[in-house]
Amino acid sequence: MTLRLFNTLTGQMDPLTPSDGEALRMYACGPTVYDYGHIGNFRTFLQVDVLRRFLKLTGIKVRHVMNITDVDDKIIRNAAAAGVSIGAYSAEFEKAFFEDLDTLGVERPEIIARATEHIPRMVELVQRLAAAGAAYQTEDGSWYFRLAAFPEYGKLSKKDLSGMEDGARVDLDEYEKDSARDFALWKAAKPGETSWDTAIGRGRPGWHLECSAMAMEFLGESFDLHAGGEDLMFPHHENEIAQSESVTHKPFARHWMHVRFLLVDGRKMSKSEGNFYTLRDLLLKGYKASAIRLALISVPYRHQFNFTFDGLVEATSAIERLRTFRQRLVGGGFAPGENSALQEAALKAQSDYIAALANDLNTAEARAPIFDLLRAANTAMDQGQLKSGDRDAILAVLAEFDAIFCVLEDRDAEATQRALEWAEQTGRLNDVAPELLTRQGLTDAAIDALVAERTQAKKQRNFARADQIRNELAEKGVVLEDSKDGVRWKRK
Repeated sequence: MTLRLFNTLTGQMDPLTPSDGEALRMYACGPTVYDYGHIGNFRTFLQVDVLRRFLKLTGIKVRHVMNITDVDDKIIRNAAAAGVSIGAYSAEFEKAFFEDLDTLGVERPEIIARATEHIPRMVELVQRLAAAGAAYQTEDGSWYFRLAAFPEYGKLSKKDLSGMEDGARVDLDEYEKDSARDFALWKAAKPGETSWDTAIGRGRPGWHLECSAMAMEFLGESFDLHAGGEDLMFPHHENEIAQSESVTHKPFARHWMHVRFLLVDGRKMSKSEGNFYTLRDLLLKGYKASAIRLALISVPYRHQFNFTFDGLVEATSAIERLRTFRQRLVGGGFAPGENSALQEAALKAQSDYIAALANDLNTAEARAPIFDLLRAANTAMDQGQLKSGDRDAILAVLAEFDAIFCVLEDRDAEATQRALEWAEQTGRLNDVAPELLTRQGLTDAAIDALVAERTQAKKQRNFARADQIRNELAEKGVVLEDSKDGVRWKRK
């Protein structure tokens, strides 16, 4: 079934198919690795994951490129404050980003492109823009894109740019003003900043230039789909179109997908509001990774999602129902044969599920037929009417459901354990919900620390504290064995 996806550029639902008949070439904006990703970031990455999973489910090959912005104003500023190179600074957060993607079950793109590894292609693009009269150099050595050279500027965001001030410039990597201005392609080197010696001068790339150069390097001058959060539509994606099409005179991307903002309890998420959450914050509060994934994708990408903790509880309950249902199917003994009513129910659930996803990735509508089938099958099992053939048909439907939603396999304990280990390594154990430590158990390092404290307490003849530690560890499933060589411990 062909996916019909809303196209921001055309303002309508357009079929999404590979233009070359082989693989759908898509570019999705990745992270700027200056900090840990928040749940708004991951909603976008998860919705792109839903897209690529559905394409693959329907038999379409995907060539997916995601960039890593590892040089920009924020990274330079934060690295300088930390007294480290931008490479050392960004590497920590890039590693954390991919760990978080794995925690959420997000598939890796076929190609990951780091900005700092593609400087020559960016320089080449500036040279082509200069030759086309769309780029100019200022006295300090920086290069800017001349907006007046691209009359179609604004066609993606549909902004009225009639009041654009000709020649006005902005050199920040990000800006929020609605007014369009000539933007920096290449920033001349400043004292102490990371920079590169190139044919266009010593400096570093602007943020917008990076994506155009890398997208065209790996996908060609014109490709099938460009995706990202709605906050990137203007100016970032608008600037990508302008600088790319000014040299190629071809559509940069024929289809544009934008994921709506996330709210928290009906308000914009911000640190000043006290409602700013990273994935790791939620894991340390005791919420399961699978529930976070399900919650963030259950509302379709083009609808604003209101994140609440009640929503996470609902997602947790839904996943438990699904896992219990599948286990009941797998572990049950069923008579041979088929129940025609259940066979029809399974076929209908499968058809409705695929149809909902093919209609602009409507994940909310896609969930409904799966739970309808769950209720019908549970009732049939209770009444002894479900046969072995029905079990196989229903398990096949569940497999297709999980090919997109990816929540049936229980990897939650491992994800939580990794979060606890990270909290311990970074000195954030105070952020861990007390009940989580009790439920999940202690990390190996925490156990070692308590064993060492017990040994010291015994040396000081503080046997009450030593016994207390032994009892605490026993309650958490850790057994101590005293020997002449010291203390060994093991988990029950």
